Amino acid sequence: MTGPSAPASATRGGEIRVVPDAAALAEAAATAFVRLTTAAVAQRGRATVALSGGSTPKRMGQLLAASPYAERIEWARLRVFWGDERWVPMGDPESNAGEAKRGFLDRVPLPKDQIHTFETQHGTPELAAEQYEQTVLEVVPSGDGIPQFDLIFLGMGDDGHTASLFPGTSAVHEQTRLVVANPVSKLNTIRLTFTSPLINAASLVVFLIGGAGKAEMLHKVLDGPVDVDLTPSQIVRPVRGSLVWIVDEAAAARLEQEPRRG
Repeated sequence: MTGPSAPASATRGGEIRVVPDAAALAEAAATAFVRLTTAAVAQRGRATVALSGGSTPKRMGQLLAASPYAERIEWARLRVFWGDERWVPMGDPESNAGEAKRGFLDRVPLPKDQIHTFETQHGTPELAAEQYEQTVLEVVPSGDGIPQFDLIFLGMGDDGHTASLFPGTSAVHEQTRLVVANPVSKLNTIRLTFTSPLINAASLVVFLIGGAGKAEMLHKVLDGPVDVDLTPSQIVRPVRGSLVWIVDEAAAARLEQEPRRG
């Protein structure tokens, strides 16, 4: 079953930036992190960021925890969230937040109470989603009634999913809730995820995509017809903010559009 389509320009409205390889991708992500959080702190006194899982954010974190990036971040004014999470304990290597904490957040002077993780060891996924939504509402400044993150990082799966908005799942079309527990039948699991209203309210959304294995799907998402049931990454269309795709040469191999390079 296919869902409602959207004008092609809605997805193509973002900037596509191509960098040489995985190392350059992580460096571009770290630079974006520093630049956007610095600007937010200068403007509003604090910055709110939602991270994603995956290898590129992991490499980005390693850079952020070291010089010269670490010294350029006002950690005390930063609030960190995650756009999605697996229903596993924090100590599990599959935990997005757990890996980020072990990889870099525990190594920087970021106050522990400003690291906002999903509760995945007690209760139910549904309760965890409700509690996380409430935390987002309490912590993240709102614009037009919806919390507006300064920066949201996203990845894209080989199947076109982003965050934990998987093809054919109910969360793809959620318009009321900001965070939901999303059953993913093909994985036989439940994921916790931001929904499109929350993602699209952000000031800046940055996709980080690397590797030849993503080339075909990236081509479908950016050059093909828009069908969010088949390729949920196409649902990301910031209402008033900006959208940037940072991809490496391998992932960009099939793009028809002419991206900015370097």
